[in-house]
Amino acid sequence: MKFTLINSNPERREGLKTLLRHIDRQGQFNEAKDWRQARHAIARLKPDLIVIDWQESMKPSDLHDLLLLCPGTPAAVIVDDVTGDRARRLLMAGALGVVPRALDPQLLVRALEMVLLGGHYVPAGALDPNLTAEFAPRRFADPLKFMQTTRRCTTLSPRQQQIMRCVHMGNTNKVIAKTLGISEGTVKIHLASIFQQLGAVNRAAAVAIYNGWQNGCLEVLRREDHAAIRPTLGQAGPIPLRAANARYPDPADNDEQMLLAAEPVKPFGP
Repeated sequence: MKFTLINSNPERREGLKTLLRHIDRQGQFNEAKDWRQARHAIARLKPDLIVIDWQESMKPSDLHDLLLLCPGTPAAVIVDDVTGDRARRLLMAGALGVVPRALDPQLLVRALEMVLLGGHYVPAGALDPNLTAEFAPRRFADPLKFMQTTRRCTTLSPRQQQIMRCVHMGNTNKVIAKTLGISEGTVKIHLASIFQQLGAVNRAAAVAIYNGWQNGCLEVLRREDHAAIRPTLGQAGPIPLRAANARYPDPADNDEQMLLAAEPVKPFGP
């Protein structure tokens, strides 16, 4: 499937990609930071779904003009707050879905799937604010609980899980091959299969998904005014190489071969 993503923040667009890969792990994406780029992106890709991570600077009239260029293409808008007036204006502009950012991420993906199929999605609170209080006790307690990573990772073979642990430690394909006693080409074949199964585009994403770190920390799930604080250039920050007192298997162990992570001879800092 093909997706066009619109938001000015590249980190939030990456978050949208992560969510949409739960719909199609091999989906194609093109991105736009504003409406002008979005027009060119849609003309190039002819997407199956347009997803807009809504910003306060955006206007429904611009969304309407964009969707006139691609009649019949479903569009979903992810917003901070869904009031009846906002939902009505976005629907009138041509969006099929108005999805609250605070929605449980698993339900958020299902809402995007519904829009992709040509259906409509509007939260009950946008129709009647009283329904929000009525339905709130029925929701799950953890709003960031997502598809269980363990269910995705159980599809990996024991050898693939062994390779993923080596990747997690920062080892190269050449070092992994030497450690496990296999060819470098075999490592590459395993990694290609792992990336496909996890829906990852690179080693860093594969490690994040494998360890269950990624989904709960996506910028796209944060409100625009609650975005993560960016570190100041040159400012010191804690970057641990491993957990305190962590112990790893001896690489000489035939059942669980793995290289140790690099460690500094002395602690960083003065």
